[in-house]
Amino acid sequence: MKQSHKKNIAIIGVGLIGGSFALRLHEKKLAAQIFGVEPAPEHARQALELELVDHICTLDTAIREAEVLILTIPVNNICDMLPGIMNKIRPDQIVLDAGSTKASIIDSIRDHPKRKRFVATHPMWGTEYSGPSAAVPHAFQSKSVVLCDKEDSDPDAIEWVEYMYTKIGMRLLAMSAQEHDLHTAYISHISHITSFALANTVLAKEQQANTIFELASSGFESTVRLAKSNPGMWLPILQQNKVNIIEVLEEHITQLNAFKRAIEAEQTEELLQLILKANQIKKILK
Repeated sequence: MKQSHKKNIAIIGVGLIGGSFALRLHEKKLAAQIFGVEPAPEHARQALELELVDHICTLDTAIREAEVLILTIPVNNICDMLPGIMNKIRPDQIVLDAGSTKASIIDSIRDHPKRKRFVATHPMWGTEYSGPSAAVPHAFQSKSVVLCDKEDSDPDAIEWVEYMYTKIGMRLLAMSAQEHDLHTAYISHISHITSFALANTVLAKEQQANTIFELASSGFESTVRLAKSNPGMWLPILQQNKVNIIEVLEEHITQLNAFKRAIEAEQTEELLQLILKANQIKKILK
């Protein structure tokens, strides 16, 4: 018998991602009820006031009442909580996460007897803001979502998760957890490190905050925007994806040094070629 696509859904962590999920699930009529698990009292209050969730409850209540559980908490917390959640779920429930790393999360339940009820996902969307009040009504639209190691999940779990992501407007990609973690190190994690480092560079050299504000162009603002990201989310991401990130950082430092040498030596042609080479990104990002 075909499964119902409208389900009772629990969101564990009702912040930017969890709150945005809630808005989209309500909008697309994918949720009969949404249960929120949120330990921060202020965030729990906001989630109810903003009508992101129908109920705030304990994790045990969420596991008992929901058919689908979505983990939208920092990746280290997912690794800590996921085995216990899998211990308690029923055979017909679906668990998925939205973490920015995948290998460590999957490893935390690799040999779990209910592993097939878990779907590892990463919706490639976010902002530099955090908390329930940062939730965005049209989040995820026209962005990509990665499903990792699909063969290790039950077909009915994959079917519902893919339906849900398609319904909220996302493009589906599939790859292994290892491929995902390497690719995100290049296109996401290094961007945040660069932004953090640039912000620290400017703050170290420019003591006049008002001057920064007055002179900041749209280019500077867009480059440094990610430096405002939540450290509670990004610290564990950088720790969990350490090997890939170090590899990417080494290449990034090599490229920065190439610019430094060309500028120091006044090598106009070399500097031009470095810029022209970088311009080729226009063929990918149109």
